[in-house]
Amino acid sequence: MDIGLYFGSFNPIHTGHLIIAQHFLNETTLKQVWFVVTPQNPFKPSATLLNEYHRLHLVRLGIGDNPGLKASDAEFHLPKPSYTSVTLAYLEEKLPQNRFSILMGSDSYRNLPNWHNSGFILENYPIYVYERPGFPVNEPAASGAGTTIVKAPYLDISASHIRQLLVEKKPITYLVPRAVEEEIEKNHYYK
Repeated sequence: MDIGLYFGSFNPIHTGHLIIAQHFLNETTLKQVWFVVTPQNPFKPSATLLNEYHRLHLVRLGIGDNPGLKASDAEFHLPKPSYTSVTLAYLEEKLPQNRFSILMGSDSYRNLPNWHNSGFILENYPIYVYERPGFPVNEPAASGAGTTIVKAPYLDISASHIRQLLVEKKPITYLVPRAVEEEIEKNHYYK
């Protein structure tokens, strides 16, 4: 099966993440998109991160019953911080019947040369890139496996803004799925 891996902290998952994932299902040959919840991103401070199991639960709530989307805890079983190249090798070993691609925003794509084993990733895994405001993609990086730029809706929604609204006790209605909003409220996350 062709599976797109959408890596992220998802702190919390929001409507923008879900729209992008569904867009990739609609516009590519991918059969599923997996939200790979990253316990600790080597490029981001972990002080503001909600516990990874809570974030995974929020992703599952956000996905609901969409058969094309799946929450993945693959990086929970690997050393921290999480490196995409290590996760890809782990998934290849555990699930050799699948073909994995990587989905990322143009901001992450521009940072790809700084990633651990970025050459290995570019050479062996197709990459789908969606443009994010302020991070245009002029030319794809050389990639043995192929890089495809996919036009996607521009959504100026960020998890950091959602967390700030919660701190300010302002509503996050429509920024996250209702089930995610209810779980955040019930457990007083990000307050």
